[in-house]
Amino acid sequence: MSFGGFLDNSSGGGLGGATIVADIPFSNNMAAAGAMAQNIYNSPGLSLALQPSIDNQGDGVRMGENFDASIGRRSREEEHESRSGSDNIDGVSGDDQDAADNRPRKKRYHRHTPQQIQELEALFKECPHPDEKQRLELSKRLCLETRQVKFWFQNRRTQMKTQLERHENSLLRQENDKLRAENMSIREAMRNPICTNCGGPAIIGDLSLEEQHLRIENARLKDELDRVCALASKFLGRPLSSLATSIAPPLPNSNLELGVGSNGFGGLSTTLPLGPDFGGGVSNSLPVVPPNGVERSMFLELALAAMDELVKMAQTDEPLWIRSLEGGREVLNHDEYSRMVTPCIGIKPAGFLTEASRQTGVVIINSLALVETLMDSNRWAEMFPCMIARTSTTDVISSGMGGTRNGAIQLMHAELQLLSPLVPVREVNFLRFCKQHAEGVWAVVDVSIDTLRETSGAPTTYVKCRRLPSGCVVQDMPNGYSKVTWVEHVEYDESQVHHLYRPLLSSGIGFGAQRWVATLQRQCECLAILMSSTVPTGDHTAITASGRRSMLKLAQRMTGNFCAGVCASTVHKWNKLNAGNVDEDVRVMTRKSVDNPGEPPGIVLSAATSVWLPVSPQRLFDFLRDERLRSEWDILSNGGPMQEIAHIAKGQDHGNCVSLLRSSAMNTNQSSMLILQETCMDAGGSLVVYAPVDIPAMQVVMNGGDSAYVALLPSGFSIIPDGTASPGPTTSNGNGDSHRVGGSLLTVAFQILVNSLPTAKLTVESVETVNNLISCTVQKIKAALQCES
Repeated sequence: MSFGGFLDNSSGGGLGGATIVADIPFSNNMAAAGAMAQNIYNSPGLSLALQPSIDNQGDGVRMGENFDASIGRRSREEEHESRSGSDNIDGVSGDDQDAADNRPRKKRYHRHTPQQIQELEALFKECPHPDEKQRLELSKRLCLETRQVKFWFQNRRTQMKTQLERHENSLLRQENDKLRAENMSIREAMRNPICTNCGGPAIIGDLSLEEQHLRIENARLKDELDRVCALASKFLGRPLSSLATSIAPPLPNSNLELGVGSNGFGGLSTTLPLGPDFGGGVSNSLPVVPPNGVERSMFLELALAAMDELVKMAQTDEPLWIRSLEGGREVLNHDEYSRMVTPCIGIKPAGFLTEASRQTGVVIINSLALVETLMDSNRWAEMFPCMIARTSTTDVISSGMGGTRNGAIQLMHAELQLLSPLVPVREVNFLRFCKQHAEGVWAVVDVSIDTLRETSGAPTTYVKCRRLPSGCVVQDMPNGYSKVTWVEHVEYDESQVHHLYRPLLSSGIGFGAQRWVATLQRQCECLAILMSSTVPTGDHTAITASGRRSMLKLAQRMTGNFCAGVCASTVHKWNKLNAGNVDEDVRVMTRKSVDNPGEPPGIVLSAATSVWLPVSPQRLFDFLRDERLRSEWDILSNGGPMQEIAHIAKGQDHGNCVSLLRSSAMNTNQSSMLILQETCMDAGGSLVVYAPVDIPAMQVVMNGGDSAYVALLPSGFSIIPDGTASPGPTTSNGNGDSHRVGGSLLTVAFQILVNSLPTAKLTVESVETVNNLISCTVQKIKAALQCES
């Protein structure tokens, strides 16, 4: 930059030189300011304007002294007051400069008045960075130029930054002195080592190589432990000391090959090791939850306590879990549980019963995929369609760390169902916490939050079910398999449960861990088959791959609507009817179907009932799914056998499939109708769901078309073991041989369109027709299986 050229464009040489000096912000350091002043006086372009002549040398020296003095005063007084870096400079006009004497004009620096400084400081406290509008308004009020106001704020911010840096330097200097003193004391101690055994002077050479390595490892572990404690304190928002002072011993009889560790929260311990994400590699990625309320911090502590309890119940065998003499199922020892675990959601409400179960199984899915499924509410509901009526994620407290689900905490709402009108839907509000304990070892725990909301004063409703710490521990195995240990622990109100289902629920079979694991195994097996490029044996080879997907999607929607109609979940808005001409154990509901392309429009009537039959679940399932025996109970078969024209396998068991059936004795009115049927069975129960469909619509679906526009109303059966302690009645095969069989709980449900006008009123005749249909079907099944009424 040419100072001479710049001055040639100004109104006067002397004024231009002064302007350059005044425009330098105070943020430049003093050395740079002094160098700038020296360069100005030595510049040839400024010789006529600022270089003092011999005659006027005194004035020039005085001006330099004034400039340096102002800088010195600035340094000395910056702790007490602030003054503008753009002080006014009063000089003579350009005409006076052209006078014969050619003397350099004098500069007068004006200090801000106390009132101006007071107003500037007041605004600085509120807004250290005022905008142009604020500076203009302040300059008018204080009779200053906007440039002066601007430079004042720049200098004030620089002053504040300098003060902070000096304070930080002082603290660092103190810390350095402290470390230097500690270093000197350590050096002194190393010069005179003391033997820990005898107390005398120790010889360094006596230490073995192994002991030296152990000491190095001990120091490393201590540093890692301190980091974990600091991270946990940051996660909870309060300091922790128990983690650094105690390591919990491993629990006995652990069936998971895991290391020893402790989470140190609330005095609770776990035998699972802290995962790699808690080490030094990703310590900065631990999610920090903003402390926006007491309730949220309580959720964090509840999640850690629930995880600890789940791990204990998943790993510990006897005496916490004991084998039942009848059936060999694992039963929770409540006395041992009370001694081992401190309840994290309070004591059990009066009148509530407790059900607890544990099941271990091998699943065709890896741990990461299963964790993602459990943490996504939609995928979780799709994985367990017969158990979850509806679910949603209400809040995400932590989304995890390092792009994974490790440390993820979210609040969820779910409606859990058992397919029977005699068992009410269980609505639960719970917290779900996911944690990686080791490489390939994950755990996902659920725990109810209704007790915490009562404590925090949040609005609550009457709770009919409380979910104690429940969930699963997943451990990767070779070839993409996983070992899943599932724990279910629930307290519920039994008063609204029918007496037929009370033994089933109290034994832990209805909503227990066995049912969750069995459903998970069946669904994962189905996914593995669908993802395979080979067509299973017995499948209809004429159906394309896209056609198979469309048919399976249609069957999935059919089964979901069937379950929603049986349990009266909030998926559809059902209205329960209290008709006097309906059997006591039959529940009849109605709803309107409007603007739903997957259903026929009009009034939909749903009727469902549950009965006990003295036959095994396997025999009952084989009878109901067999298309050759369908005429013995189905009025749609017209008294003749059904023929399977399409088959899609969903598992290794032949009973897990989707079929397309056609009546061999169709009349002219049913010439365009087929029956879509899905059947599935596992250790937790079985299902047979079907619905009549149009042939043209199914041809579109089998060719890979969209199945969302196929209208259907499902009906079907749900079969589960009765859950009684006795194995069941004695039956004979006709040859004199007898054997014991268990009973079954059969649920029969129909959904029928009684009127095609949504505005029409439901008639008594329609209700009687559905009631007679369901009663007649049950009687035909009993007669076919030779069951006594």
